[in-house]
Amino acid sequence: MNRINLMNKIDMNRIKIMVNGIPGNVAASIAGNALSDDRFELLPFSLTGPEINKTVFHLESMNISLIRPDERDHAIRSIIKENTPFISVDYTHPSSVNDNADFYCREGLPFVMGTTGGDRKRLCDTVEKSSIPAVIAPNMTKQIVGFQAMMEYAANTFPDLFKGYSLEIRESHQKGKADTSGTAKAMVETFNRLGIPFSKDEIIQERDPDKQKTEWKIPEEYLSGHAWHTYSLVSDDQTVKFVFKHNVNGRDNYSKGTFDAISYLEKKRKEGAVGKVFTMIDVLKG
Repeated sequence: MNRINLMNKIDMNRIKIMVNGIPGNVAASIAGNALSDDRFELLPFSLTGPEINKTVFHLESMNISLIRPDERDHAIRSIIKENTPFISVDYTHPSSVNDNADFYCREGLPFVMGTTGGDRKRLCDTVEKSSIPAVIAPNMTKQIVGFQAMMEYAANTFPDLFKGYSLEIRESHQKGKADTSGTAKAMVETFNRLGIPFSKDEIIQERDPDKQKTEWKIPEEYLSGHAWHTYSLVSDDQTVKFVFKHNVNGRDNYSKGTFDAISYLEKKRKEGAVGKVFTMIDVLKG
């Protein structure tokens, strides 16, 4: 096989992806990493929010055309016609989760949903009634997903293990994150099953860079992109304390997990999966 044929074969095997949410930091980071990953072909388009005034985002060697909600339905038709099949990757805004999912399902676009928030039951129901598969996860960092799975195992195997304990959940993310961490909210449900009454409204959320730097001791270079979580459990007589902590600096871990999710979803698409919601646990299991 000569070099030209070999390059054509490589290009044909690349998974086409459209990363939505640019110029948001996470979406832009994932799109930038995709440009240097031979597994993917990044499409030069991105669904963006109604508040974005610019029409083009310059990403390294590529110009990304930004598509506002009022332009979406018209613009996507030609994109679909020229590029199908491709995987949509959603890192937009919590307020857009359900509307975007309705759109992906209506247009037959398999998607990876990394955006937190929205009505999660409606989100899953929408996919299950559609003709497409999707990967939906509040956290794309594989190691944290594995930690959550271990805690789920504990909750299923030893219910009420921590009955009588008090719980404090603290989470810190960059100033621009609009909602409470989806990972923290998911962990609340797990701790409830472990015997601790605790509300999602009790999660302590930090978005102030000054406090993050001085009180949390988060390195200054990661104030604009981090995910620090601490789960502290104390017995009713104050003699026993457990602390679970995971601190993520930067956004590269999101890219790695997202890319694994894309590859997994593309495999399921080729196998003919329809109306199926996959999680990062499914991705980890392969």
